[in-house]
Amino acid sequence: MVVKLERPILVGGLGLSFSLWILQSWHDSILQLGEFGLFSSLAVGGGLWLWQKNRPKASWEQVDCTPVDRATAQKAIAASETVINQLAKEAENHSSLATLREQLAQLFSELDRQEIKIAVTGAKGVGKSTLIEVLNSNGSPGKFNLQETAPLFRETTDKSDVAVLAEISKSDVVLFLTNGDLTDTEFQTLQQLKAANQSTILVFNKQDQYLADERASVLLSLQQRMPGNVVATAVSPVPIKVRKYEADGTVQEWLEQPAPDIAQLTQQLSAVLAQQGQNLVWTTTMRKALALKAEAKNWLNKIRRDRATPVIEQYQWIAAATAFANPVPALDILATAAINAQMVIDLGNIYQQKLSLEQAQTVAGTMGSLMLKLGLVELSTKAVGTVLKSNAITFVAGGLVQGVSAAYLTRVAGLSLVEYFEQQEIALDSGNALNLDKLRQTLQKVFQQNQQMAFLQGFVQQGVKRLLPQTQQVELIG
Repeated sequence: MVVKLERPILVGGLGLSFSLWILQSWHDSILQLGEFGLFSSLAVGGGLWLWQKNRPKASWEQVDCTPVDRATAQKAIAASETVINQLAKEAENHSSLATLREQLAQLFSELDRQEIKIAVTGAKGVGKSTLIEVLNSNGSPGKFNLQETAPLFRETTDKSDVAVLAEISKSDVVLFLTNGDLTDTEFQTLQQLKAANQSTILVFNKQDQYLADERASVLLSLQQRMPGNVVATAVSPVPIKVRKYEADGTVQEWLEQPAPDIAQLTQQLSAVLAQQGQNLVWTTTMRKALALKAEAKNWLNKIRRDRATPVIEQYQWIAAATAFANPVPALDILATAAINAQMVIDLGNIYQQKLSLEQAQTVAGTMGSLMLKLGLVELSTKAVGTVLKSNAITFVAGGLVQGVSAAYLTRVAGLSLVEYFEQQEIALDSGNALNLDKLRQTLQKVFQQNQQMAFLQGFVQQGVKRLLPQTQQVELIG
């Protein structure tokens, strides 16, 4: 059985006539993939190479892995231990501590693990189960533990691609199976594995179902993406028809099942074990340590955010009352009430960011300056005024817009600091080294998150209730 190549990222042909045939057979596919542009051709010897003229450079980036050493893995474990200890210090009875500490203990023993864990993954029907059976029946080279993942790229499945990739991250080596040239989705997944520093071997399976020149074209394309990390296999070859002519003129025919072709793969796995085995174990240990650290940090940040929220609310209403009692031009709101250095100190204490009063004033001033430059003061004042008018208010009591705006800006500033502090390492003093670009991005993000009309309406109503007597609230909103 021979199949026609219809994969969307094939880049080469081995003969002029064959290349022209590809162009014809791919006509419909190319129309659907306009982002890749037109093909340009370059004759090389007697063959023709097909290159995609507008292909993004990133799609040609090599996919590989950089194994780490034991010291790097140990450093990652120590970092996760620091976060877990901080969580225990701030919430000694937290429900997650027992599990986190158990995982931490496992990481130390993981450093000396000898068995190599291999994840076999890919789309449905690429031959994952059969490959594992063949490798196990032929005796896997070295100490390997082969585990098949759920199929990737399926919407109707018990496991999402994210969950599958999380499972894969616990393996030392990934065998990524494909039955032809890579689709864009497959390539993006390989890029994600690279970003996670995951050692990956790309397995071109079912190569026997292609004609010789087709097979060479696909293999060439794959090797350009992952030089040195591509192998071709046929774990369940198509039966071959055999015909025998007898002396009496009769003909006998039968099908013979060729032996699986996995020689390249077993050689590659043997080389991986001999050259990088222990380093790959340490790389996996580092990934697990980083994941554990992130989990512990999420718990810690949740606890701290629960403590920070009432602090922010306290200062936002203090700022509202101050601006309401002493109305000032909109652009002076920040200078008089919205940004309070003491709030910066209090939030810093919650996040172990020890700041002096002078440092806190610098942070507050920087936040105010960024808000002005980003136009947040004017935008918030207009937004609050619009909400007040939409609630049937025909006039605005003196300072009401300024008061609610001051509260709103203080809330945005506080939440931005919280999110900024959450990104810092444990016990890192950020007071003298604010990352202005990151702080600016955080401000914009938090401001946008708090611009939804439903939130603004509720917030303005809270402000009116706090700033106006009950009789005036009835007159303005009733």
